[in-house]
Amino acid sequence: MEKNFPQLQNDTFLRAARGEETEHVPVWCMRQAGRYLPEFRESRAGKDFFETCRSPEACCELTLQPLRRFPFDAAIIFSDILVVPQAMGMDVQMVAGKGPTFPEPLKEPEDLQRLQVKVDVDKQLGYVFKAITLTRHKLEGKVPLIGFTGAPWTLMSYMIEGGGSTTHSKAKRWLYRHPEASHMLLRMLTDVIVEYLLGQVTAGAQALQVFESHAGILGPVEFKEFSLPYLRDIARRVKDKLKEEGKDVPMIVFAKDAHYALEDLSQSHYEVVGLDWTIDPQSARERTGGKVSLQGNMDPCALYAPKERISGIVKKMLEGFGTRGYIANLGHGLYPDMDPENVGAFVEAVHQYSTQMIKQM
Repeated sequence: MEKNFPQLQNDTFLRAARGEETEHVPVWCMRQAGRYLPEFRESRAGKDFFETCRSPEACCELTLQPLRRFPFDAAIIFSDILVVPQAMGMDVQMVAGKGPTFPEPLKEPEDLQRLQVKVDVDKQLGYVFKAITLTRHKLEGKVPLIGFTGAPWTLMSYMIEGGGSTTHSKAKRWLYRHPEASHMLLRMLTDVIVEYLLGQVTAGAQALQVFESHAGILGPVEFKEFSLPYLRDIARRVKDKLKEEGKDVPMIVFAKDAHYALEDLSQSHYEVVGLDWTIDPQSARERTGGKVSLQGNMDPCALYAPKERISGIVKKMLEGFGTRGYIANLGHGLYPDMDPENVGAFVEAVHQYSTQMIKQM
C-alpha cells in the first residue's frame, strides 16, 4: 500500500550506493542516534532501553535528533539488533553498566525447542515498522531512511553467550561441537531476518544494512561455513521478493573485522560493503574490483583528534577511496563520550573535500 511519503530531496546516499555519480560524497555515522548527543541522553533518561525501542514516537524522535544538528545524507532508524531474538521468544534485558543480557541463554541444542520457529513479524516487530513509517513522514523527504538487522551469526553468538563477550567461546563451541544444530539455528534466524527486512521496506525503509558485528571472531574457514552463506541467502531472498514488487532497495553488508572475506563479500548480492578501520582504502578498492560501492571506514577514535586534524584524516580517506561508489562513515559506531562538535567537523570535511575533488575531475 502506498503511504504517500514526502518526495525525497537528497538522494545522494542512494546514488552512491548504486555507484552512480554524485555532487559530493554522502556521509552518515553508525550510532549517529546515540549517547554522544545530550538531547539523546535527555530523551532516554530513566526509561527502559527496549521499552524505548517499542515506542514508535520515541524511535522517530531519536532518529531525527542527529539530523537537526548535522547535514547527514541518511538517517538510520533507532532500534536494536536484539529485537529479533526477542521476537523468537527470548528474554533480553539492557542491564546498566553491562549491556544486553539474556537471563536464559541457549546452552545445548535441545534449547532450540524454546524458540519460536514461525514468527509473525508484523505482530512481533510491528513496532519497528510503525517507527519506520512515522519517521519517513517526519523526515519530510530530507534524506533516505535506512533499516537494519543483525546477521544470523552475530545474533546466534549473543543468544548463546547471553551478552557481550571478548572470546565468544560459548558460541564458537557450538560451531565445533554442534555444527548441525548451529546451521539449524542460523537457518531459523535467516528466515525471520528475511521477513523482517521485507517488512521494513514495506514500512518505508529506502536502504537496508545487515550488521555482522561478530564476523572477526571467526576465522576464514568458519566464516565461509557459518556466516557467508546466510549473508548471501538474506540478500538474494530479499532482492528476489523486492524485484517481484518492482522495488529496488540498496543493501549494505557490514562484516566487522572480516578483511579476509572482502572478495567474497563483494560477490554476495549486496550493493555496498561496509568496512571497519583496519582496512586500507586502496587495497579494499582493488580487492573488491569495482563490483560494489564501499562504505566506511574512519577510525571512530579519530574523532577525539582536534578539529583541524579531523579534516586532514578525512581528506586522506577520500583520496584513498575516490569519490565514486563511496559512502563516508566511521569504521564502527560513535562512542558515548565523543564531542558532537567533532562529529560536525567530520561531516563538514567529507562534504567540503569531496565537492572539491569532484569539481577537479
